[in-house]
Amino acid sequence: MLRVGLTGGLGSGKSTVAAFLRELGAHVIQADTLGRQLMEPGHEVYNRIVTTFGPEVVLPDGTLNRPKLAELAFRCGRLPELNSIVHPAVIAAQQKWMDDLFEQDPAAVGVIESALIFEVVRDALARGEKEGVLADWRRRIDCVVLVTAPDDLKIARYVARISSPGAARAAAEADARTRLAQQIPDAEKVALSDFVIDNSGDKAALYDQVAALWQSLKSQSNKSSQDMSLQ
Repeated sequence: MLRVGLTGGLGSGKSTVAAFLRELGAHVIQADTLGRQLMEPGHEVYNRIVTTFGPEVVLPDGTLNRPKLAELAFRCGRLPELNSIVHPAVIAAQQKWMDDLFEQDPAAVGVIESALIFEVVRDALARGEKEGVLADWRRRIDCVVLVTAPDDLKIARYVARISSPGAARAAAEADARTRLAQQIPDAEKVALSDFVIDNSGDKAALYDQVAALWQSLKSQSNKSSQDMSLQ
């Protein structure tokens, strides 16, 4: 079995890499999907967000006003507060998913797709947390795959995905730059990663890299001890 962290900055193409890995036989879970689920009404994460950020982040139907929450997090300097609520719960859910997966299939390659693998550890250490689920997260992953691309290309992809021409495009570009500024640069992440995928070309070139990566991951999984645990 093998625990893989798949990461990359906004617009890097990590979700496309995740989809290719799933097609090739990997088991994939997305941190963003888990986070969205845990931020729905009825979950403790939702309750803590409302308590921390106030009723202004709640829509009339009771769900979170995500644009408002994002504004408070990214533009008002409250991202660490939000992350300290969401990340521990997401990591706990990922751990359970991995444990369940390997109980069912000891030879599985389990992939956690997350944009912030290195940032979670960085921020935990900056808060003085030398131990615990956040500071230890990287240690709980067998290897990390980093998807890279030039920042201008990342921004262009992000903008094309979420906006239309005009003022909305300019706002999306500004949003992308703000989000990228919160992330560790690729140049620093490369040295911390086990595999690097360059997504500056087309999908065919990307798939070829992922197919080669998959062979390496399968080989490592076959050699891994089956008593490994996230505990």
